[in-house]
Amino acid sequence: MMNRTTLRWLLGLALLATIGMAVAWRDRFDIVALQMWVEGAGAAAPLVFIAVYAAATVLFLPGAVITMAGGALFGPVWGTLWNLTGATLGASLAFLIARYLGADWVARRAGPRLSRLNDGVASEGWRFIAFVRLVPLFPFNFLNYALGLTRIAFLTYVLASALFMLPGALAFTWLGHAGREALSGGEGMVRTILIAMALVSAMAFLPRWVRKLRAKPMPDVEALKRQLDAGEDVLVLDVRGASEFAGEGGHIAGAHNLALEDLPSRMAELQDRKQRAIRLVCRTDRRSTQAAQLLTDAGFTDAQPVRGGMTAWQAKGWPIVRS
Repeated sequence: MMNRTTLRWLLGLALLATIGMAVAWRDRFDIVALQMWVEGAGAAAPLVFIAVYAAATVLFLPGAVITMAGGALFGPVWGTLWNLTGATLGASLAFLIARYLGADWVARRAGPRLSRLNDGVASEGWRFIAFVRLVPLFPFNFLNYALGLTRIAFLTYVLASALFMLPGALAFTWLGHAGREALSGGEGMVRTILIAMALVSAMAFLPRWVRKLRAKPMPDVEALKRQLDAGEDVLVLDVRGASEFAGEGGHIAGAHNLALEDLPSRMAELQDRKQRAIRLVCRTDRRSTQAAQLLTDAGFTDAQPVRGGMTAWQAKGWPIVRS
């Protein structure tokens, strides 16, 4: 009887061969061919379209072409629904395929750094999915497989993907609909084209919104003290000046002092903490919030300011060090 490892290898090789053939023949896959398949299906046209979209997603065929075809074939409302359904189904299948074929292998062979990165992705959960879906840094088809190798929960992945793929699906569906209107010279052509352009333009403002969306709730001093008392691996980074750090206000025992103004030039000192917890404090939380943003922009995955800073810590009457 064939063991599971052999079966996974065979399925993986079959998938790669199928993807290779699909990519080699992708020139035959265009809007005209898709329109012929769908229109020939009659009442089952939406189901055929969804199935084609899902299969194309798994096989690395261009999704933008299909999305615009959906707008041309079904209009902006039904087209968006069928596009989103097909994209979500295909993304879910690719995720499950990658998880079945490779997640265990990756987990066994991942080093400490990759494990911490995986933990960071899993801890962000839907926020990470929102970021990668709304900000197109990575190819859509590749991303579906890559996320299957992480520890993100499947249900979180499906729901977040469907929600945060909606803006792109809506914009490209309207583009396809506007193209058909332009070719046919139908009524409301100008209005349709303007709506499509507005939706595409709105996509340019999504990265700023996503940055705010990804921001985790600011931990308070109670949460920080629980972490320290439990002996968790967390660095307390105090971003006040040296005189304030050692002065009458004191600092938290074990805290590392690195002033906000020195942080950009001395960030290399923190490289070993890039995938590990950093909690930033200052007198309140104004400077620590700026420091957290600098670290996040530099690729630190868990740098968070502590709400209230040393003022809140002292109000609790907890020990401080003056030196």
